[in-house]
Amino acid sequence: MSNLVSKAQKAVMGAQGDKSNDLAKETKQVTKDARLTTDYGVKQTTADDWLRVVSEDKIGPALLEDPFARERIMRFDHERIPERVVHARGTGAFGTFRVFESAEDVTFAPVLTDTSRETPVFVRFSTVLGSRGSADTVRDVRGFAVKFYTQEGNWDIVGNNIPVFFIQDAIKFPDVIHAAKPEPQNEVPQAQTAHNNFWDFQFNHTEATHMFMWGMSDRAIPRSYRMMQGFGVNTFTLLNAKGERHFVKFTWTPELGVHSLVWDEALKLAGQDPDFHRKDLGEAIENGAYPKWKFGIQVIPEADEHKFDFDILDATKIWPEDLIPIRYIGELELNRNVDEFFTQTEQIAFCTSHVVPGIGFSNDPLLQGRNFSYFDTQLSRLGVNFQELPINRPVCPVMNFNRDGAMRHTISRGTVNYWPNRFDANPPATAQEGGYIEYAEKVAGIKARARSAKFKEHFAQAQLFWNSMSKVEKNHILNALAFELDHCEDPVVYERMVQRLADIDLGLAQSVAEMVGGEAPKEAPRPNHGRKTINLTQTDFPGPLTIKSRRIAILIADGFDPVAYQSAYAAISAGMAIPMVIGPRRAKVVSAGNVKTVTPHHHFEGFRSTMVDAVFIPGGVDSIRALSMNGRAQHWVREAFGHLKAIGATGEAVDFVNKTIALPAVTVSDAGEVHESYGVVTLKHVQPDSFSDAVEIAKGAKGFMENFFHAIAQHRNWDRELDGLHTQVAY
Repeated sequence: MSNLVSKAQKAVMGAQGDKSNDLAKETKQVTKDARLTTDYGVKQTTADDWLRVVSEDKIGPALLEDPFARERIMRFDHERIPERVVHARGTGAFGTFRVFESAEDVTFAPVLTDTSRETPVFVRFSTVLGSRGSADTVRDVRGFAVKFYTQEGNWDIVGNNIPVFFIQDAIKFPDVIHAAKPEPQNEVPQAQTAHNNFWDFQFNHTEATHMFMWGMSDRAIPRSYRMMQGFGVNTFTLLNAKGERHFVKFTWTPELGVHSLVWDEALKLAGQDPDFHRKDLGEAIENGAYPKWKFGIQVIPEADEHKFDFDILDATKIWPEDLIPIRYIGELELNRNVDEFFTQTEQIAFCTSHVVPGIGFSNDPLLQGRNFSYFDTQLSRLGVNFQELPINRPVCPVMNFNRDGAMRHTISRGTVNYWPNRFDANPPATAQEGGYIEYAEKVAGIKARARSAKFKEHFAQAQLFWNSMSKVEKNHILNALAFELDHCEDPVVYERMVQRLADIDLGLAQSVAEMVGGEAPKEAPRPNHGRKTINLTQTDFPGPLTIKSRRIAILIADGFDPVAYQSAYAAISAGMAIPMVIGPRRAKVVSAGNVKTVTPHHHFEGFRSTMVDAVFIPGGVDSIRALSMNGRAQHWVREAFGHLKAIGATGEAVDFVNKTIALPAVTVSDAGEVHESYGVVTLKHVQPDSFSDAVEIAKGAKGFMENFFHAIAQHRNWDRELDGLHTQVAY
């Protein structure tokens, strides 16, 4: 028997060995001795620059003849079928766009000049790295893509919530995404940049320095899609009726201000509610709190292209607003949720090359490649007739001689399908008829794989960004870098990145080095220039004093104060915020004196403080006694405090909050006066007139709700963090 077993084992091992040998024929090892080649075996001298027209001081257009770039982009675009290679995880909504100030001085595009128009739009928000099944709240760049269904054709602004990008040349896009995506040997981690390959790429590409600072900032963990800016990223052009050309960048700024999650909150939400951002957008629209953004343009006359110390065509650079102010000319409103996710949100197809007359392209090398890549990607995902899908179909007439192909919808009558034809049927349009005319730009230079001189400076704007941050944001960036590099197991990676941070700020590099175990640099390779600019810190976008669309939890148990509860619930609803009642069970909870019966929306274990913006606790002897004996209810208060959220309490709840937080620095009301301390708003003795019907949000006002709503409108109480109180409470 043992002999038979031995023979069987040898047979199995032999079979495995045969298969291993068979697979070895297809197995290649990446080594220092190998050289980069095309799929057809030709060695490449560079994988960093698209072939283009270039001179020492000016970058020109990319050339279609480049077979290496074509192959790299084509292969990358077709890596995933049918899920998007990047931006797979997303959601969207319908809305409208209006221009309130004509931009006819810089463009003749009616979508930007006709103030009587209302242009329908579809907007898709997304994360970049994660698969469709990943979480919403991961640290990542967010896509902000807008499709305008104009009367002249579709116009797409395919942007992000960060104004710059990791790379200058589109030929590098496969590399940056490969490095950021899960590592190839084990397909982990999902939707994270906290791993060796990503940070190895960052070190080896100094041009990415500015972008990774944005990625480590609070911009990468937005509170909501509704509370983040959007940027076109690339440099486009505008053409006016006089034939004058301007360079332009597009910006969306949210009505509610620019706000973010805190890191611990983002981590927990990824597990507690991975659809948090998707649900938030749909909930706001469903409740009539329509998200709005101001639409702005930064414009530079063609004659001024070279008047800056950076190249305006470099996508790793911002146009500082103190030099080139944003001119806000329009407004975007999202006001209708989708009817079916797949046919609308999933099948929406954006292309940076989709522009209308009056809007054009620049020689931005990232944009030049994106124009090629996005169109190619849609062919892979949706097929040659992707623009006939209802969500992608223009609202204006479409007529051409394109024919057939998979999933063709259009039925074309007639006996000719070519131009010119004997009937003069369907001729091209003239400029006077609205035909698209390319700007006659003079191009001169050599044909080479190179970039102009200004593209080679990679640190000045990273320093500008760091210098412009608030103290709180600098702390968050430091902690984010420490978290990310702590997840890099290869010492080469985190030790080199510590040295790279010294190119930005020596103090930052030394602090991160201490956290992650890298050798702290003793001096900076280049001094920090110390300059700042406006509107980079989120504190420059606080938003209005409003609680509109904010989620506010009301914690109750049997015996709660019905007057305080009902007054708060009514005031929250009147402020267009969303009251969410949380109790010990999702079954009826009875107030003191059996005056009111309430069915909570959720119970303490089913819903957590991470999912709301503020917490209110009405008094009631029995209710507070029950909450005081409930560890999860106490955790609600401590966690909300640790996440810097507004906390309100009245009556007996004041002592509960005071004992739960248990910090001498946080003081509470001890009489009939409203008291605010570090965003904790309390009122010990509730009087009949303690709650007013109309709430005017104001700090230091007499009423309880006025003060509580003011604390909510600040988004977070940053003084808690600055004074170190948030780390003194266990949550």
